[in-house]
Amino acid sequence: MQNVDAAGLGIGDDHPTRIMGVLNVSAESPYDPSVFDDPAEAADYVEDELVAEGADIVDIGLESANKRFEVLSAAEELDRLDVALSVIENTSADPVWSIETRYHEVAAAALDGGFDMINDIAGFADPEMPRVAEEYGVAVAKMASPPDLTRPGAVEETPWAERKGEAWAEQADYVDMVYEALKQNGLPEDTIVDPAFGGWSEAKTVADDRETFRRLREFRGLGRPMLVSINRKNFLRSLTDRPTEDALAVSLAATSMAIERGAHVIRTHDVRETVDAAAVGDAFVPERHRSHASGVSVEELDVDSEGDVRRHADRLGTADLAATATLAVFDVRGLTEDACEELGTLAADAETTFARNAAGDGGLLVGTHAALEALVEATPGTAGTGAVLDAVASSLN
Repeated sequence: MQNVDAAGLGIGDDHPTRIMGVLNVSAESPYDPSVFDDPAEAADYVEDELVAEGADIVDIGLESANKRFEVLSAAEELDRLDVALSVIENTSADPVWSIETRYHEVAAAALDGGFDMINDIAGFADPEMPRVAEEYGVAVAKMASPPDLTRPGAVEETPWAERKGEAWAEQADYVDMVYEALKQNGLPEDTIVDPAFGGWSEAKTVADDRETFRRLREFRGLGRPMLVSINRKNFLRSLTDRPTEDALAVSLAATSMAIERGAHVIRTHDVRETVDAAAVGDAFVPERHRSHASGVSVEELDVDSEGDVRRHADRLGTADLAATATLAVFDVRGLTEDACEELGTLAADAETTFARNAAGDGGLLVGTHAALEALVEATPGTAGTGAVLDAVASSLN
């Protein structure tokens, strides 16, 4: 996993989770507590309620990304940039300043005026954005998006059959689309990837966001730090049937889970509470070996599933080892003596392991996914063994 330097702030596996607080200078933005059009009031908010409560990064949005509103042009965003720059001038605190935009010319003007990094909500739909990031030597957060400046986040609206072929488009699921969208126009060295949680299009469902969250670890396969923006999002609120104002608890629970699954930056309106949730998440992130000596680097990858391994194999250009790298363990009970003997023989033939339990009616069945797939192709003679193989087959599918 590559670490990123955002104006001296380290982001990645070697650093604690970073908190990105939100400030909007767009009157149409839906979350009133973070919306300001007066630079002095906005500066007070940054100092007293964002930085003072633990925000490492302050992300300033010039327009609402809500799909109900008309998209501002680059010129219209530039008209609002003066307010954002005045906030920096009026603030004595020194966070990392992030400009949220989709236009390279706005990003360049913001960086010239004192901003430190870019948050591109259109995911390099403007192909000049990575050039600007590289020329200025700044970190850039890249949100998954189609190659269309007017439709940020609406990855399912990408003409995938044209870009990846009809066969790929027919078999791809939503997470596949998000992953491929993040790859468009490349990943500069200091890129942070954002899987685009939230209602970015009419076609997107809460099920899409939930599946993306379940499989969040797969995005580590891109080899870049990850930003998640899940604060009070509908895919969480709907789990408990809470309105936005009562959705803090589900946001904090998901924050700790996101960090455990590989997130490095949490974008939030609730800074103080999210700092605490991040501390919990950081405390329980699994330790993995990483070393660099004599020019040789060794990194133990954070993988839980075949999908996780497959993403890394794709990035590194290796053979697909996912089925042989992923282990499954089953607790089997209720077998007869004959079924236990048979399962033990079949397991050994398939290069899996069956260890009998003390009760003698089952045990632990252990193997890689590839070996277990070979096991389920066996033809058992007893009903009990057949039931075990059916269950294993169901799990692998």
